[in-house]
Amino acid sequence: MPSKSTRLTFAVLATGAGVFSMLQSLIAPALPTVQHALHTSQSTATWVMTAYLLSASVFTPILGRVGDLIGKKRTLVAVLVTVTIGCLLAALAPTIGLLIVARVVQGIGGALFPLSFGIIRDEFTPAEVSPSISNLSAVIAAGGGVGMVAAGPIVAALDYRWLFWLPVGIVAVTTLIALRYVPESPSRAEGRVNWLGAVLLSGWLVALLLPLSQASQWGWGSARVIGLFAAAVLLFALWLLAEARSRSPLIDLRIMRLPAVWTTNATALLFGAGMYSIWSFLPGFVQTPSSAGYGFGASVTAAGLLMLPMLLAMFCSGVLSGRLEPVLGAKKLLTTGAALGAVACGFLALWHDEQWQVAVAAGIFGLGIGLAFASMANLIVGSVPAEQTGAATGMNANIRTIGGSIGAAVTSVLVTGHLQPSGLPYASGYTHGFTLLALLCLAAALAALLVPVQRARRVSGTPRASSEEGSRTEAKPGAMMPR
Repeated sequence: MPSKSTRLTFAVLATGAGVFSMLQSLIAPALPTVQHALHTSQSTATWVMTAYLLSASVFTPILGRVGDLIGKKRTLVAVLVTVTIGCLLAALAPTIGLLIVARVVQGIGGALFPLSFGIIRDEFTPAEVSPSISNLSAVIAAGGGVGMVAAGPIVAALDYRWLFWLPVGIVAVTTLIALRYVPESPSRAEGRVNWLGAVLLSGWLVALLLPLSQASQWGWGSARVIGLFAAAVLLFALWLLAEARSRSPLIDLRIMRLPAVWTTNATALLFGAGMYSIWSFLPGFVQTPSSAGYGFGASVTAAGLLMLPMLLAMFCSGVLSGRLEPVLGAKKLLTTGAALGAVACGFLALWHDEQWQVAVAAGIFGLGIGLAFASMANLIVGSVPAEQTGAATGMNANIRTIGGSIGAAVTSVLVTGHLQPSGLPYASGYTHGFTLLALLCLAAALAALLVPVQRARRVSGTPRASSEEGSRTEAKPGAMMPR
């Protein structure tokens, strides 16, 4: 746990990251309300989610790297100010166009994740780093759950605009406290921002994620989808070439090739596919009228309450992960978390006729999310040099998002591929979808088994890599290599 001298810093980081995570899921249940209030179409309203996803994907690794170079506190404060402005714009937006722009601005807050992990690594004592990262990961994971649970009551009691008014006040106060009390990290990377790499990274991320999020409307065989996928492949190749040749790469590809890093990222890709798909489709499943042969006809608020076991479980297991990691090792916790996700999705594929069954499955998946989030962050932070923390953790978050987009797109095909005359999906579509997600989480657990057991010790301020035995040996900062 953080010491007395670092508790305020941790509170600031947790508040900022938690609010951003909440904003990611808070608006999803309210999209029909937004569509009606702003007199727009359903396809246009979905851009409220898509714009946020694309913006976060672009800015998370780039600003993580900027923080490594110019100072994490300075970048953190700038990002918090930007999120405040984005929430204010969204709360006041008179048109869907301005609301989409506001969501782009809010998406810049994705950089709060890597910046927060970097500040913890730089400022906290060695004994505080791992549990603090686990606790912060628990807050990040739980933030998405809070969004799903809270959206219905807020919209029902107030108005959808309060989904943004409330974060305005919270983030504004957090910004002032951060400016006054969060110390500037002494660890700085050398070099400059590789803007060519940043442009190419942004290009291939947008070209990949945009068709994944819109393919159900555009059609998988449409020229736009195929053309964007082709552009993503080309831009990705150019990005790799530019980064390999750069003296100051945005993302150091040598770091990404470290065994502990690439195996953790592979697990993040697969687990993210399952996690984000559950978040996207399970509320829709329980809101489906029982006349469809399944579902419970739940309201937005009732659907959120059915997700409450997931919220509580992911927070508790994330906090507990910090206590278990020194004993069991982050690898075992990551493997267990992914396996629990597979169990939960398999349970849903077989049993989903009663509300308690959905609640139990949600709770099991929540346990898996909490363990997986915390252990992923600890594995990445413990495997890279201090000056690469922001960029490396930013890419890990991005890879998890890419996995989520792929998983959601494929699950959407299974769920909506065959519709009843009423326009609702058949129960078999959801069953096939849950089965796919179980297989993806199982693959994530198998990928986690490839993560090498690490032993490293650190000098003051440098985080340790996790060890199955919990033992540590002396090493220079950033020199931790898997056995």
